Amino acid sequence: MKESPVKTKSFAFAIRIAKLFQWLCATKNERALSKQILRCGTSIGANVEEAGGAFSEKEFFAKIQIAFKEALETGYWLRLLRDTDYIEENVFESLSTDCDELIRILSAITKTLREKSDGVHEAPDPDPFSLYAPPTPNS
Repeated sequence: MKESPVKTKSFAFAIRIAKLFQWLCATKNERALSKQILRCGTSIGANVEEAGGAFSEKEFFAKIQIAFKEALETGYWLRLLRDTDYIEENVFESLSTDCDELIRILSAITKTLREKSDGVHEAPDPDPFSLYAPPTPNS
């Protein structure tokens, strides 16, 4: 049986995040931010994996929502690492592209589940990237 794309992609992303953690610790002697990104960046795949063993649709939905939120948090830590000069722009772009893809996939899964269950669950922001919009004047 073929593994789902979100499982494959989230596992590959977790490997990249673990290697980033090792690199940050070894070359930048950075521990605080690197632990944060290690925790949330690897949690995405762990929650997707747990969703696969869910006993109910409600439990599956909850695990996918957690993975979605962890992916959003990972994007935050990536931006912070870039903006504090711990990682170069090209490293940020590569990891951020993968993270954004996971966010889109997980958002689509939650949307499908919401539609299937007739809106029983509270929906995450339909456009997760609207969170990153720059502030407007007077805000």
